[in-house]
Amino acid sequence: MPNGPVLALRGISKRFGAVQALTDIDLEVHAGEVVALVGDNGAGKSTLVKSIAGVGPADEGVIEWQGKSVQVTRPHDAQELGIATVYQDLALCDNIDVVGNLFLGREILRAGVLDEVEMERRSRELLQTLSIRIPSVRIPIASLSGGQRQTVAIARSMLGEPKLVILDEPTAALGVEQTAQVLDLVERLRDRGLAVILISHNMADVKAVADRVAVLRLGRNNGIFDVKTTSQEEIISAITGATDNAVTRRKARSGEVAK
Repeated sequence: MPNGPVLALRGISKRFGAVQALTDIDLEVHAGEVVALVGDNGAGKSTLVKSIAGVGPADEGVIEWQGKSVQVTRPHDAQELGIATVYQDLALCDNIDVVGNLFLGREILRAGVLDEVEMERRSRELLQTLSIRIPSVRIPIASLSGGQRQTVAIARSMLGEPKLVILDEPTAALGVEQTAQVLDLVERLRDRGLAVILISHNMADVKAVADRVAVLRLGRNNGIFDVKTTSQEEIISAITGATDNAVTRRKARSGEVAK
């Protein structure tokens, strides 16, 4: 299925005790596509991302990877498939330089000793390939701007040559110029043929880089929209519940949706 989705979620549900966090979620992401995942606080975005990343496996439903059903019960499963997740906290070490952060946990050894020369060479090559500009690969992360830190975290996720990258609020708390740097990088990932899931509260960012927008509301699908043909107001209406998508209305009529 060369034209099929890289990732397809079918009927994903997740419960925490008495709380139903996700109910019957469907989502598809194709290669060379940015899908924005949006919704109000408590909509289920983080829970869905954790299900994909293997951090909090779904209770029900099917995950398909390149057309085949797969089990993702731990982060290693997702990484082996080619799923990379960059969380909002970035998980960078401020006192370590860019090279050290890029290869943290996957250091290159030669005769039992860190091969600093090779790691630096690969770091420069990776950043150049992604058109990421920083003062030096030997500068401590603490000396970089928020936008530069975000691009380094995204670059680190590329070392495993993933096919899908999940970005959790990558522009949160960034200034205008830094946000532009990150969004440019998101577009470059798409141009390289990667599938990208972008979690964001910023509608301007979503409209700038996303191809489609998937709206979650109260743990359910509430519409998937083409960015080019959908207004920002329509998307916000789906987020707030001012409008429900056809699937939700149909399920409500059949009594499947709890009031």
